[in-house]
Amino acid sequence: MAAYLVRRLLLMIPTLFGIMVLNFVIIHAAPGGPVEQVIARFQSTEVSATARFSGGGPGGDVAPQAQGGKGSSSYRGAQGLDPAFIAEIERQFGFDKPAHERFVKMIGNFLRFDFGSSFFRDETVWNLVLEKMPVSVSLGLWTTFIVYLISIPLGVAKAVRDGSRFDVWSSAVVIVGNAIPGFLFAILLIVLFAGGRYFDWFPLRGLVSDNWAELGTWAKIKDYLWHITLPVTAMVIGGFASLTMLTKNSFLDQIHQQYVLTARAKGLSERRVLYGHVFRNAMLIVIAGFPAALIGILFTGSLLIEVIFSLDGLGLLGFQAAISRDYPVMFGTLYFLTLLGLVLKLVEDLTYVLVDPRIDFARRD
Repeated sequence: MAAYLVRRLLLMIPTLFGIMVLNFVIIHAAPGGPVEQVIARFQSTEVSATARFSGGGPGGDVAPQAQGGKGSSSYRGAQGLDPAFIAEIERQFGFDKPAHERFVKMIGNFLRFDFGSSFFRDETVWNLVLEKMPVSVSLGLWTTFIVYLISIPLGVAKAVRDGSRFDVWSSAVVIVGNAIPGFLFAILLIVLFAGGRYFDWFPLRGLVSDNWAELGTWAKIKDYLWHITLPVTAMVIGGFASLTMLTKNSFLDQIHQQYVLTARAKGLSERRVLYGHVFRNAMLIVIAGFPAALIGILFTGSLLIEVIFSLDGLGLLGFQAAISRDYPVMFGTLYFLTLLGLVLKLVEDLTYVLVDPRIDFARRD
């Protein structure tokens, strides 16, 4: 097993490097980089100022250093701006160096977990991630816990009662839950329970109230649960359906195995057969998939939910960084989350061994 762990850890290096190279090329090839973003903001500010002071007078001469040149530029919207002004923007963002030099420098910094500072926020990437992390972790942990709490018992019950009336109507509920995207269900919850049209029972934005720091311990807990109810409910609806069917199908597959017939022939009770033998084998794929499910819910499933409920988490941070082309935030969070995903994938394999010691990845060849 030790040799297997070493091989997996070494394999993470080229995998992580390849992901970073691919994303670096794609993101830099996309139009509208940070330099263009600054130029667009400058142009809109200049137009606004020109319209305001079109008659001359104070303020009529806006940023003369950026208006003196007539040279052409490779940046869209930069025609007529002083080349020195463009060069200064490039220097500030590090675009005065070739792409390969920027990439090598970025990877060198990332190996030391130095993600730099945001282009458009006066904050380091690490501080931004640590600031937004509690929201995403809170949503992810609660959602994962509730999804497993619902799906495993429901999946087992459906497998034991396969074909019964309970199995049929619960399957209908599961299908409906799987068919409705989480963000649409979130909108429905807002309309129904957050003052949209019918009831105003839950808050519409934020994870806690503005006066949360002034509340007592019990009041803080109630306020937190009050705010998180609708977002977590919306995320659970989209997550429990697939896990329920996976649990049911895995349980059904094990029930028809030869060892189950043997256990029943020995006179073991049905409860002992189901929960002493079948459950352990059936839950292998479900339990071992927990790390991957957690990382998926933490950093991908919550994006639209965070936007809809105005929750300032990692999903919203990544979305805003992509829109504004804030490269340090984009690449820093990508590196961190990719590395975390690779580590959790290794944890998933180790969980297989923990749940069923008969599995030995080191000897699978």
